[in-house]
This record gives sequence, C-alpha cells and structure tokens, in this order.
Amino acid sequence: MDLQVKVGKVGGVEDVELSEPVSPIGQYLNSSVLSIHIIGVLEFDNPIDDASRLALYIIDVFLPINHRFSSIMVEDKEEGKRWKRVQVKVEDHIVVPSFPEALSPESYDHYLSDYLSNISMEPLPQTQPLWEIHIIKYPTSNASGSVVFKLNHALGDGYSIMGAVLSCLQRADNPSLPLTFPVIRKTRKPENDLKSFFSVLALGLSGARNSVLDFGWSILKSSFLEDSRTPIHSGKEGVEFRPINIMTMTFSLDQIKQIKSSLQATVNDVVCGMIFLGIRLYMEETSEETGSTRSTALVVLNTRSISGYKSVDEMLQNQEAKSLWGNQCLFLHIPLPELHQNGNPLNPLNFVQETQNVVKRMRNSFAVYLNGMLLESIRKFRGLEATSRYVHRTLKNSSILVTNVIGPIEKITLSNQTVKGMYFMGVNFPQSLTVTIISYMDQLRVAVGAEKNFIDHVKFRTCTERAFSMIFDAAVKPN
Repeated sequence: MDLQVKVGKVGGVEDVELSEPVSPIGQYLNSSVLSIHIIGVLEFDNPIDDASRLALYIIDVFLPINHRFSSIMVEDKEEGKRWKRVQVKVEDHIVVPSFPEALSPESYDHYLSDYLSNISMEPLPQTQPLWEIHIIKYPTSNASGSVVFKLNHALGDGYSIMGAVLSCLQRADNPSLPLTFPVIRKTRKPENDLKSFFSVLALGLSGARNSVLDFGWSILKSSFLEDSRTPIHSGKEGVEFRPINIMTMTFSLDQIKQIKSSLQATVNDVVCGMIFLGIRLYMEETSEETGSTRSTALVVLNTRSISGYKSVDEMLQNQEAKSLWGNQCLFLHIPLPELHQNGNPLNPLNFVQETQNVVKRMRNSFAVYLNGMLLESIRKFRGLEATSRYVHRTLKNSSILVTNVIGPIEKITLSNQTVKGMYFMGVNFPQSLTVTIISYMDQLRVAVGAEKNFIDHVKFRTCTERAFSMIFDAAVKPN
C-alpha cells in the first residue's frame, strides 16, 4: 500500500526539532532490560472497504496528538534520554496484512490471534517513532474488521495511550459532542467535629503503620521473594519473549453494578475479585495442590488526580493537560485470596471483600509513593539500567499483572466506521499472565494475555466466567 503524508505540524509546533526529557518511568520501560508495548484493538460493525483512506484518516488525527508520535529516543550523556523530532515515514508505520481469502470468521479468529501474538514479540525499531497501526480487513467472530494500534509503553501509560486513541474517535449519535465517561462518585457520611477529628487521627496512625508494612513488603517482593511456580507462573527466564495467546471475555456492566451495590464495593473491587477467583479455580483445576499457594498480583494504580480524559485540543493547548501525558502510574502488590480459607467451604464473595479491604488499606498508605521515590533514588545513584532491572524483578517475582481503563459510554466511530468493541493488552511483561479491563457502553471487556503452551487460555476463560456467575449468584440472587 503506497501512502504519503506530509507532516507540516505535529503537536501544534512547526517543523522544528523538539527535545524534551523522557520521563524516568518511560526510560525504565524502553531499555535493554525492559521493552514493554501496548496493543489496542478497535472492532468494527462493518467491513473495511478502503484501507488506504482509513489509514490516512487515522494518521491525520493521530500524529497531532503529541509530538512523541513523531519523535525518537536519543541519548543525552548529561541528562539521559530525550525525545527528538524526526520526519515520519508513514509507510513504515502502517501495515495491512494478507490472510487467506474466503475463510469463516472462526478461522480468522485464529489468524488474528496468531497475528497479535507475532507482532507482540517483534520489537519496534528504535530508529523511528515507536508506534505502528495494523488494519485487519478480515471478519472475525467479534467484528467485520479491526484496527490494531501497537505503541511502546515509553510513549505513555494506559491513560495517555487511551486518551490518544479516543482522540481519533467521535460519537456516533452526534460527532460534534464530546465523548463522556463513567463518573466515579464518592459518598461521605456526615460526622460531628469531634468524631471527625478522632477519625482523621486514627486514619493517620493507621496509614503510617500500613505505609511501613506495605513498603517493606514491596521491597521484599521486588528484591527476593518470587512467587512459587504454579499453573499461572512459569518463572521461566525470558518469558517476556515467548509467544502468548490473547483472548477476551465480555461481561454486563449492569450486572457488575448490581454486585457492587449489594456488597457496597467498587466496580474495580468486583472485577478484581472475579479475576482472582477465576485464577484460583483455574489453578486448582490444573493442579489441585496449588489452589492455596501464595500468589501475588500487581495492580496498576494511576497516580493522577483526574476524573476523565482530556481532548486533543486540551492536550495541545492546555499546559495543565499536557502535564498529564506520560507514565504516571505505580504498582500495588495484592496477594490473591485463598480458595479455601482455614478449611472452610468456598465463599466467592470473600474474593471481592478481601480485595476491597486490601485496596482500601493500601490507598490509606504512602507505600505506592515511597516506591516511586525509591525508584528515583536507584536511578540517581545506580543508573537507568539498575532501575530497569529492579522494575523487571518486581514484575517477574509476581504472578499476574492487572490494569484497567475506562472507556466511553456512547457508541463511537472512526472515520464513519462504527466501533462494535475494543480491548487492549500490555505485552512483553516478564510474566506468564496479564489481564486488562476496559469499559465501553454497557459492557466490560476483559482481555487475557497468557503464555502459549503453558496456560490453557480456553480453560482460563471458562473458570473466569464461572467465577463471575458464582459471585453474581451469591451477591444478587435470593437464597
């Protein structure tokens, strides 16, 4: 496919060389030790008739979002890595693969799965901007056609990348209106002044204690304590370079909110509890003695104080919005609840409630921010590569990574193509299992990246769907 695009302006700046420091986390995630990528998939209701026109449209709206999409990383001996503006050769970034013609959607499911696995293992050239767009013209069980974004994690975290992708999209009902997102409402019970004072004091003391314990535990997990080998944790060296299977599951947001209301929890508590229970069911079915083995999840925490995404115009013109771009996230270490605690029968609601309690405690702790300060200290005194190795060990010593982002409430379009569904996946993590979550309209899409020939992704899907049914029945349905 012959594509030519002249880039006259990128990020609101004329054709001059730009140079800004790469964020510390961005440098950790694109080094000789770690090179992590994000794959995002948009699924369309209708077939893709003109791949060239679609590609040109995406480039026209995608490149202006941030000058990092037209920059490469260069080494500055005094200040570390910086972003340097280069000319974008669009033909190096757009891929339209060819599959055999006239196959069934189920057959193309396998071709797409293998294709995603293959591109997840291929490093992006460091001599050109760190992104690719793949246009899949073939119908699968879920879509009539798809667009796949592959971006190096150094460009930004889930918030930044999702903001970039969503900036290419419009509302299907009225393109002139902005996209809207779920609102997180926090309720506070009224308290008298004396009770409020003692509550704050108790919360402060508890937070100080939790900070010390959680920070110490985090250092031990990152430095010495690796999870045991289990059916979800192979512990193999170089697992980040091994092929993966990417599969997805869809759940009803209305049903999740019913569970949330019944248990007075958050949507995240419910979803993480479901995933953790599904993992334990899978572990026990695969190897019975591992159902209660100590296993740890790393849950990604966005450290921004925001309630939604910023638009393209805000990203380009608003200095405060610009500061939100990049990698502003840290990890929470959460132990997976045991399947049968103290010999008691399985209670699926325990998985939601324990997750809720652990997350609440850790949010009342400064351990997450102390870990960020620790990484910065390692970078200053031992260098970038040492810090990347520390992050690598943090990931490798745990069993699973869980991350989530919110998506729009309305139906959306890309160049007049209505989007039926979307999902994303972080790849090249030194773990056997990664789970990502995104909401869209009235559904929640859960994607699973599982080490090929080690994790049975079909069985894992069955166990996770069964876990959701168990939690829903226990929380919502009458006895």
